[in-house]
Amino acid sequence: DEATDPSVSEENWECIQQFCAQVNADTEGPLFALRLLAHKIQSPQEGEALHALTVLETCVNNCGDRFHSEMAKFRFLNELIKVLSPKYYGIWSSEKVKSRVTEVIFSWTVWFPQEVKIQDAYQMLKKQGIVKEDPKLPEDKILPPPSPRPQNSIFDTDEEKSKLLARLLRSSHPEDLQAANRLIQSVIKEEQEKSAQVSRRANTISEVSENVRRVDELLESYRRHELSPDDREALHALLQRCEKLRPRLFRLASEAGADEEALAEILQASDELSRALGQCRQAVASQ
Repeated sequence: DEATDPSVSEENWECIQQFCAQVNADTEGPLFALRLLAHKIQSPQEGEALHALTVLETCVNNCGDRFHSEMAKFRFLNELIKVLSPKYYGIWSSEKVKSRVTEVIFSWTVWFPQEVKIQDAYQMLKKQGIVKEDPKLPEDKILPPPSPRPQNSIFDTDEEKSKLLARLLRSSHPEDLQAANRLIQSVIKEEQEKSAQVSRRANTISEVSENVRRVDELLESYRRHELSPDDREALHALLQRCEKLRPRLFRLASEAGADEEALAEILQASDELSRALGQCRQAVASQ
């Protein structure tokens, strides 16, 4: 209650730190803390909700795996979604609170890419039009990576950036903190682009696989002389779709660069597509 007191404009960092310490000390700390925080974040008092969101972000950065595990469950994520949804508290929640909740969830999709439920929750908000575009985090908002950070973060693989970030975050000068924030934002953008590439690759390879499977089924019917007029049309349509997939695979291969595993996956899909296209053309030509 003290850490989220709406009558106080500034954050009570002493209380917030004590709250984090209690979360870490108690076996059920993360579970109880998130129940309390959900209640406060849903408060009709803007100040109370914003303070609670600050406490939440501080816990994310200081309370470790047990807290992250509870935080990433639909049980808690749904409570945040209620603040945004017009079916629940989104009708009367202030725009400032809703914007902050969106920023929080969005930042988690970047720092916790392995948490599928967080990704699903955020994508659902976008599909429903509740979130229309990814938020641009403000310049004065410092979001150091949670501890521990997700594996394969750029900060883990780029030692120079990691050291620079650590030095900037230790500084008490506002310009250094703003520089740290800009560095974090650039890394977030870089990791988003990398994540988008992975998503495009997975979707395209899945589409190739499905089309090849369908081609094989229709060709098997063709060999048994069981191809109906509708099946023949479907085969023509498949041929066109497969042709359009080839340039997409070429682009993915150029994006993969030195990633040998990704390149091998793309080349295997390309081989399968070429085989299906060759057989499909033969069948269409023979007709």
